[in-house]
Amino acid sequence: MPSHRYRDAYARVDIPLTERAWPSARLTRAPLWVPVDLRDGNQALAEPMDPARKRRFFELMVAMGYTEIEVGYPSASQTDYDFVRLIAETDLAPEHVTIVVFTPARRDLIERTVASLRGIRNPVVIHMYTATAPTWRDTVLGKDRAALTELILAGGRDVLEFAGDAPNVRFEYSPEVFNLTEPDYALEVCDAMTALWDATPDRPVILNLPATVEIATPNVYADQIEYMHRNLARRDSVILSVHPHNDRGTGIACAELAVLAGAQRVEGCIFGNGERTGNVDLATLALNLHAQGIDPMIDFSDIDEIRRTVEHANRIELHPRHPYVGDLVHTAFSGTHQDAIKKGFAEHRARAAASGVAESELEWRVPYLPVDPADLGRSYDAVIRVNSQSGKGGIAYLLQEAYGVELPRRFQIELARRVQAHTDAHGAEVDAAELWALFEREFLGSGGGAAGAGEAGAGEAAGAIVTLDAHETAGGGAGGGASGAAESDARTRVTVSVAGVASTHEFAAGGPVAALVAALHERGIRIEVLGLHQTSVGSGAASTALTLIEYRDAAGTARWAAGASTSVLSASLAAVIRAANAARP
Repeated sequence: MPSHRYRDAYARVDIPLTERAWPSARLTRAPLWVPVDLRDGNQALAEPMDPARKRRFFELMVAMGYTEIEVGYPSASQTDYDFVRLIAETDLAPEHVTIVVFTPARRDLIERTVASLRGIRNPVVIHMYTATAPTWRDTVLGKDRAALTELILAGGRDVLEFAGDAPNVRFEYSPEVFNLTEPDYALEVCDAMTALWDATPDRPVILNLPATVEIATPNVYADQIEYMHRNLARRDSVILSVHPHNDRGTGIACAELAVLAGAQRVEGCIFGNGERTGNVDLATLALNLHAQGIDPMIDFSDIDEIRRTVEHANRIELHPRHPYVGDLVHTAFSGTHQDAIKKGFAEHRARAAASGVAESELEWRVPYLPVDPADLGRSYDAVIRVNSQSGKGGIAYLLQEAYGVELPRRFQIELARRVQAHTDAHGAEVDAAELWALFEREFLGSGGGAAGAGEAGAGEAAGAIVTLDAHETAGGGAGGGASGAAESDARTRVTVSVAGVASTHEFAAGGPVAALVAALHERGIRIEVLGLHQTSVGSGAASTALTLIEYRDAAGTARWAAGASTSVLSASLAAVIRAANAARP
């Protein structure tokens, strides 16, 4: 890589501070957010927005709670001019929303910009810019510092001439490429503009300091902002604004550190669209505050609708890993992550129940999820997804969420082994429905034993050699229990068939499960039930009983079998029969 061709930031511009206060500062409240999607973001689109897309995007911003919105570059295109006129001639913009329009420091363009605002009732900001960095002065503008200062002041005087008397109009100035401009010159020009525009606390001037092309680590930008914050004249009459781009991929950090350094206002785009690698992402910035317990002052409670609107307006799809909004950002495939998330959700629900506080209001501390997806209008359906990297916790979570099935931990290990074999073979993700189908095939399918027929629990899947033909419990514990417990005077009779040969067995102790195991033992099929777990599939009257048994076969190997039926007893007996078919000699 020919890295010798490039100079670092310190070789290109003076970095003004040796002592700084921003590293000790803390973010405690949201700055003023100003989305520039309709202007800066629009300029970066291969197909700029038509009026309908612009209007839908603007209405979204208003609904989200933005109170200052840059709506266009009226002198650059008829579409932008007409959109400003639409705002002026309709009630599209609520009266509390400040409308920002953008213009270079050129008299004819300033005049057209002001003309677009004629009759507007909203508060207005006229945003004028000029590039100030040495490379731009020399290569693009062909002016030295003194000549450029005069050009900027001439533009400022034109703004005053055309709009200075309007009571609802304030002014903004951007020294474009501020971060590559000599600090003393940036300060000189900004102070000249606040003096020209007579900035006062009642009518403050916005000084917007862009990292037009990101060129250094975020701490450098913070130093530059703090230098201006400390040294600006009329500081109490200035709203200090920043406009970071993302060329180095650190626009978010630049904005956050700039606010620590004294910035009060941040311009950017929702989800970060913009030229080259984009503008700073206002959604990520705001939700970073939300995740720290700070009200972002913007409503992201339906983030998927916000995404749909932004994608429609920009005709650019968001990456599935895009912070907070991507399809996969609340999703865990890794088994260790899934297990932690599953346990975190269980703890959260238990803590809510114990405290009497709604889950949606309770302190959030679920591992691996920095915010509750429900805060953003997301369900938990996609939080855990299963592929070849997944483990028992994720599988159990999906089945519990989708079907209400609670699986014992030891069975989760067995099921995960079979799911792993399936995903390794197929190389694809499996959803809850596919997991349940695999469970049914492996533990409830043909040859392993179907659910018992009715309450008798009789019958087996086609191909089964061992079947339960009938069972009956009479006496003190009539009906028995799946656990095998019964009154001392209860008697259980079971009829089993092995390879088509039926036999009836009667036992005076234990319940139906114990009696069936004993009958199988008498027919030469030795299984020892080590544990029995009962759960249900679904809920309410339509639920199905599901029994999982862990058993040891004649070879001493621990295995699992399952049974499902409309009754708990029938499900338990079906599980034993399924174990017998798997364990038969």
